[in-house]
Amino acid sequence: MAANEHTRTYDAVIVGGGHNGLVAAAYLARAGRSVLVLERLDHTGGAAVSTRPFAGVDARLSRYSYLVSLLPQKIVRDLGLDFRIRARTISSYTPAERDGRPTGLLVGGGEQATRQAFARLTGGEREYTAWQRFYGMTAHVAERVFPTLTEPLPTRDELRRRIDDESAWRALFEEPIGVAVEAAFDDDLVRGVVLTDALIGTFADAHDPTLVQNRCFLYHVIGGGTGAWDVPVGGMGALTDALAAAARSAGAVLATGHEAVRIATDGHTAEVAYRTADGEGVAAARHVLVNASPQELAALAGEPAPEAAEGAQLKVNMLLTRLPALRDPAVDPREAFAGTFHIAEGYRQLATAHAQAAAGELPAVPPSEIYCHSLTDPTILGPDLAERGYQTLTLFGLHTPARLFDRDNDAVREELLKSTLAQLDAHLAEPLADCLATDADGRPCIEAKTPLDLERDLRLPGGNIFHRALSWPYAQPDTGRWGVETRHPNVLLCGAGAVRGGGVSGVPGHNAAMAVLEATA
Repeated sequence: MAANEHTRTYDAVIVGGGHNGLVAAAYLARAGRSVLVLERLDHTGGAAVSTRPFAGVDARLSRYSYLVSLLPQKIVRDLGLDFRIRARTISSYTPAERDGRPTGLLVGGGEQATRQAFARLTGGEREYTAWQRFYGMTAHVAERVFPTLTEPLPTRDELRRRIDDESAWRALFEEPIGVAVEAAFDDDLVRGVVLTDALIGTFADAHDPTLVQNRCFLYHVIGGGTGAWDVPVGGMGALTDALAAAARSAGAVLATGHEAVRIATDGHTAEVAYRTADGEGVAAARHVLVNASPQELAALAGEPAPEAAEGAQLKVNMLLTRLPALRDPAVDPREAFAGTFHIAEGYRQLATAHAQAAAGELPAVPPSEIYCHSLTDPTILGPDLAERGYQTLTLFGLHTPARLFDRDNDAVREELLKSTLAQLDAHLAEPLADCLATDADGRPCIEAKTPLDLERDLRLPGGNIFHRALSWPYAQPDTGRWGVETRHPNVLLCGAGAVRGGGVSGVPGHNAAMAVLEATA
């Protein structure tokens, strides 16, 4: 297809300036390719941004995505990113009530402290021993699988041989994860803590025969080759700011306020039509990389859209004047909220919540998890707020599929937020409302986002944070060499919907760039 005289031609046009698009842009520009990034919004970063959501309050929160695990250090080194993470000293805290008294499970703070916490909750050593064995297994898998994410896709048999542990392969890749969890653990609360990694952003039961929950679990336990989830220093926006700087310094053009509206290709060259506040334009390219959902790609190409998998999460951002006291007197709130604070996530509670949501009802006891970014990284707070002891809280609610909000998004959001915070309050010695900061207009510093809000704000199909159901990290008949290929040889998918996509990882952006460089070598 021939470009007209008013059309500038690039080696690559990237649709979408989220973190994956910026990774691809930086790699390609550093390799000497001419690159144009078209971003619909007035800023880059997509879902991996930091904002000041509360009027007149100097707190820069990671608004949509919170923690870093799947970002390979290879990408950070290759692109020379000025970006750091900090480890959380606590992995998780899960409050509970046993025999009429408040208690809980604190994981972290050293092996001995964790062993004692398991004994305090369960009355013995068995569950702690099982925990060590189970996560020893996932650590082995993480060490073997994570390095493959930035390599050409292995076959299923190649990945199985690489893992070299048949019981681990069966537990994670062949049987519903509920089978392994129930075989390993007896305590309902411990089972629930383990299962949550299979449900974050994924609406499924522990025994779903499609194994979509297993794929979710796998990506949550392999990050960095260890499974650790770390805090981005300066907030998630620090990562995308560093990526944008790396792309620009290498020569990529980042055009914000440019919305792609059509992609036309003959398989060899392509044109991307876009619009701005001032009019319309066209950019020609040898390759087009789409950092958007498969549904968005289909719309741009004028093709039938693939079936979407709805999102199923509630996201809540809060600013507190202080951390609330806990009913459990054995745990310091600064420890409990430093890791992942699990709420209503016992194994049976999770199953009940899923069944109720599947029946079209809001969970009566909505499960969620919280963490406090500012305990690990106080730099996201202005100096005055930090000195006065303010803290941020981010909450991620589970088992709330988009369909539940169709009848009245605003009303259902408020209803769900109220019942979710009530579950938290049940484990606090004071109401959370007494700890909420207020903004410049006197309003409580709290905002909530449903799947429909995420679809509206970020064009996530059905509010799905992974764009579609997560894929296995091995080749299928239609996945191509890197897992980014589409039916058009010169149009690649470089967003979360690519194979090995989902989460803040940069992996699809890296892999799409590698596919382009191979094709044009």
